[in-house]
Amino acid sequence: MRVLAIDPSLRGTGFAILESTGTKHRAVVYGTVRNPTTMLPSGCLVAIHERITDLIREHAPECAAFEGVIYVQSHRTAITLGAARGAALLAAASLGLPIYEYAPRRVKQSVVGRGAADKGQVGFMVRALLGLTETPPPDAADALAIGLTHFQTAATASRGITQMERI
Repeated sequence: MRVLAIDPSLRGTGFAILESTGTKHRAVVYGTVRNPTTMLPSGCLVAIHERITDLIREHAPECAAFEGVIYVQSHRTAITLGAARGAALLAAASLGLPIYEYAPRRVKQSVVGRGAADKGQVGFMVRALLGLTETPPPDAADALAIGLTHFQTAATASRGITQMERI
């Protein structure tokens, strides 16, 4: 199974393509869509959509896994995050990928074993679980963690233990 995993953000959308062959998982490619602060938000959305579309066409994932909506205190931040998420969701949906969503606490619990883990702990565990030579940048590490959570959830769903959250 090959999955595209996304941690959306206007200025730093984390992405990863992961592959699983049963119990062995590997990172095919990962990184961050970096948009400069001088770029208008509309340009950022286009850049996110184009990069995600290119990744899907190049690596042919079977599905996409996204971080779910997080609680934020600022309405402006919520709208901005929603727009970035929408740009990436549109790229995946328009190319026909089934889309799954995982709450941030669930991703941390799945990868670190603690739902309140910090970004450093997530990065460390992602590096260890995937056998990477260096710790990925935080946004990319979060995307890798989302992909690993998807593999874990898919494995338990295939045994009838849990249901997957498809959107």
